Amino acid sequence: MQTYQVRIYFEDTDCGGIVYHTNYIKYCERARSEIFFANTMQPYSGNCGFVVSGLEAKFYASAKLGDVLEVQTEVLQMRQTSVRLRQDIYRITQGHNTSSLSPTTQDRVFGMEVTLAFVDIIHQKITKIPDEFVRLLQGV
Repeated sequence: MQTYQVRIYFEDTDCGGIVYHTNYIKYCERARSEIFFANTMQPYSGNCGFVVSGLEAKFYASAKLGDVLEVQTEVLQMRQTSVRLRQDIYRITQGHNTSSLSPTTQDRVFGMEVTLAFVDIIHQKITKIPDEFVRLLQGV
């Protein structure tokens, strides 16, 4: 499992300090990219890269201004041309409270399963995921 943390700023929220619902998907995207960046890789190869081919999301609670969230990413299924991931977002600190919370189901604010296809962008065709990407993702 791979983890990525993000703090909630004004730009992430509405006027009531609640995170916009679409931002949770952005945080998950950042976490997926960070898997590659943390391993000195880019999340694409030549003209090929991952595109979202399916997504199922569930909102459990609202995150607020100042919260620190942790995105947990787990590979559910690897195929030759696609990967299915489970990504859950947990609140690990609230607002100005700097003491960490233990991520439990009560602290979960968002969860999704996402399927990513590996696509040749030029030819608009699904293609095989490179071996080095497979090895990296199998370690998640």
